Amino acid sequence: MTTHSGPGGQDERPHHRAGTDASSSAIAASPRRRSFTPGDRRPLRTLSWPVLAWSLWDWGSAAFNAVITTFVFTVYITSDAFGENAETNLGFALATSGVLIAVFAPISGQRADRTGRRTLWLGLNTTLVVIASAGLFFVAPAPEYLWLGLLLLAAGNVAFEFASVNYYAMLNDLSTPKNIGRVSGLGWGLGYIGGIVLLLIIFFGFIDPEVGLFGVTSENGMDVRISMLLAAAWFGVFMLPVLWVMRRTAGEPRPPKERFAVIDSYRRLFGTIAHLWKTDRNTVFFLIASAVFRDGMAGVFTFGGVVAATVFGFSPGDVIIFGIVANVVAGVFTIAFGPLDDRFGPKKLIVVSLVMMITSGIIIFIFHDRGQIIYWVFGLLLAIWVGPVQSASRTFLSRLIPKGKEGEFFGLYATTGRAVSFLAPTAYSSAILLGVWFTGAASRTETSHWGILGIATVLLAGLVLVLRVRTGVRTDSALTQEPTTTQEPVTTESPPTGRA
Repeated sequence: MTTHSGPGGQDERPHHRAGTDASSSAIAASPRRRSFTPGDRRPLRTLSWPVLAWSLWDWGSAAFNAVITTFVFTVYITSDAFGENAETNLGFALATSGVLIAVFAPISGQRADRTGRRTLWLGLNTTLVVIASAGLFFVAPAPEYLWLGLLLLAAGNVAFEFASVNYYAMLNDLSTPKNIGRVSGLGWGLGYIGGIVLLLIIFFGFIDPEVGLFGVTSENGMDVRISMLLAAAWFGVFMLPVLWVMRRTAGEPRPPKERFAVIDSYRRLFGTIAHLWKTDRNTVFFLIASAVFRDGMAGVFTFGGVVAATVFGFSPGDVIIFGIVANVVAGVFTIAFGPLDDRFGPKKLIVVSLVMMITSGIIIFIFHDRGQIIYWVFGLLLAIWVGPVQSASRTFLSRLIPKGKEGEFFGLYATTGRAVSFLAPTAYSSAILLGVWFTGAASRTETSHWGILGIATVLLAGLVLVLRVRTGVRTDSALTQEPTTTQEPVTTESPPTGRA
């Protein structure tokens, strides 16, 4: 079997199994380079306006991720002011939004592919996130406002994931096999840093001082509520550059007019899945592997602060400071490691990153009784590798997608991630119970550090699964073709183009 040179010049075999249609798994060498012309969205340089405009969406999106769903609003809405069941109801609301995302994300991306209106749907869904974020201003600290806050949070979560599907799908139109790692890393890294910049503005401008900017105080939750307006405005402003750059130009064809039915959309989706299973199981295996290790990383974010507080005695202020430092470290190294993705390929970066994360977690577990310095050193070492895994996972799949199906495939990417979202929480809690049984401890509090092993186990499972997946660039990938915001309709019955 002929091998082809992948990113960074490494040899990579075509990712099809024996006995399957070879043409469906074509991997090509780097495509020819083109001259940059006005309106061209795939520039010669990584640090260019089209790439920066796309990356600014990541920067702005942190307003929802970091401020609303992680550090500020979810903490606010689970406070005593909203009643004793607020935390449980938050879990139910987020679980419901997760189900909706898992069910509808693939067909949402598929419809954007089929109509060529990827930019339109990115703009509409992002606008819905902005509206939901601004609506949180009306959630006063009282039990009767709990469900308004949860409804807006869940709706924003669904719209955010739908927007992300279309945003990820644009990556192939803005990069080549030679710089896709740097482009993705720039966006993901700016997302980390943007979140921290906005969080610092909100924390020191409104939440921390007794009287914040514009005379805002904590009375009636006004410090948090005003912060929600700022978060909405932040995302609303930074979503505009990518919508401008990726708009349809006068010379591009109009999208085909087509009526859609939900049943037809699912029929096409199941046809795509069946076609993948028959002809390109390598992509299926990657979707499964990435779902597992991405859930492990979600566990790192979810329980990192819990471990810091319960195991190492961090105060709430210490946890915030650690979170800020960790996110800055993650952002800087995600950008810095983008060239390694291009040089050595995403698989090697993912494998090395997961190994380093697992090793750091085990060291934290073993030396947990040596004081906070252990968590500061090895927790930050672990944070170095979190962003590169997420960025490289995005570029890995981008290389495997045929042109015109980016939205549908990234919809499946979101769905598989949601399907296994129970793994990390289950592993964390089960490991603590195992610690009680193994050590004979009197309470679960004494074995809280065992939860670290549970998260490390999920990461290890993802590592084992990804080892069998081959990487490369399809000849029919948008990475090898002229970029455009419109796509020709792609049927699930027709195989992709042949090998180079």
